[in-house]
Amino acid sequence: MEAKLQSVGFRDQLAAAYPWTAAPLIVSAPMRVMSGPDLAVAVSRAGGLGFIGPGEKPENTAIDLEAAKRLLTASETPELGRPVIPLGVGFQIWNGDLDISASTVSQYRPAAAWLFAPRYGQTDVDVWTKRLRDASPQTKIWLQIGTLQEALDAVQSANPPDVLVVQGAEAGGHGRATDGVGFITLLPEIADATRGAGIPLVAAGGIADGRGVVAALGVGAAGVAMGTRFLASQEARIKQGYQDEVVRAANGGATTVRTQLYNHLRGTFGWPEQFSPRTIVNQSWAEHQAGTAFEDIKKRHDEAVSKGDAAWGPEGWTATYAGASVGLIKSVEGAGAIVEETRSEAAEIMRVLSALLH
Repeated sequence: MEAKLQSVGFRDQLAAAYPWTAAPLIVSAPMRVMSGPDLAVAVSRAGGLGFIGPGEKPENTAIDLEAAKRLLTASETPELGRPVIPLGVGFQIWNGDLDISASTVSQYRPAAAWLFAPRYGQTDVDVWTKRLRDASPQTKIWLQIGTLQEALDAVQSANPPDVLVVQGAEAGGHGRATDGVGFITLLPEIADATRGAGIPLVAAGGIADGRGVVAALGVGAAGVAMGTRFLASQEARIKQGYQDEVVRAANGGATTVRTQLYNHLRGTFGWPEQFSPRTIVNQSWAEHQAGTAFEDIKKRHDEAVSKGDAAWGPEGWTATYAGASVGLIKSVEGAGAIVEETRSEAAEIMRVLSALLH
């Protein structure tokens, strides 16, 4: 009961920090490139908290924040009563540029900065946290973790985060390569172990509708973050072939896999070994499993990419990063509608459960 009461207090804490948001808190994850200003603003405008993801270059975050400012009406920010932009930004630590990131945060003062993927664990996180806080004290630091030990390292640090994003192994994108578990067991264990630290927990990984939201709240989350669901939003910066595949794919346990193969096919090397992306499998994975040489797969991959949207799909060859929840995603909708529908569905489920108990 004490843990449950603590999670309620954390929800109030987040509501105070982000007064434009509605309960339950729905967050759009900072997916690299694909989470742009249109998506982030639409989510925040619907009562959620939208994040802009890292761009192809460190300088792109400032460009996106400037675009977000133009999207916001002149009255929105003052009405929110906060001297910050009502959305967040994500920074990929292992290959990020701290000088550029700190300068960007200082200039635009986003409501939150989401840190993830350090090469050297909490040591790297501490450096980024202190620098960004110095740059913009109003900006809350969110830290994505995927293990109990990472959570303990964070709360025991001299520079603890303001929010912990507990990412389950179901998540798309880059998560724990070998030691991740689902948030349904990871989050309550972290909640028990960090009790008294005063840090809200946000659940991520495999959440795509109101049912996942209720499950997350039930195990102690103060809010939820969704990534894959927002790939199928009208505002996502995503190729049509990629988005079509997210809507088409099903049976995520069988049709997605964690592998560095697609990173390497796209020319991305150097990710810390503890992180690996989840991807919808296609011909590249089938050939890799069959023992085909990487150079041959790379050649076919590059040929497919040059042909556009045909690069995705079961007969395609390129990366389709997505979570195991792909089977729950059936249509492309506006990001605001996704937030509102997810929140309404969660509220209705909780109403029915409450009626059953009484």
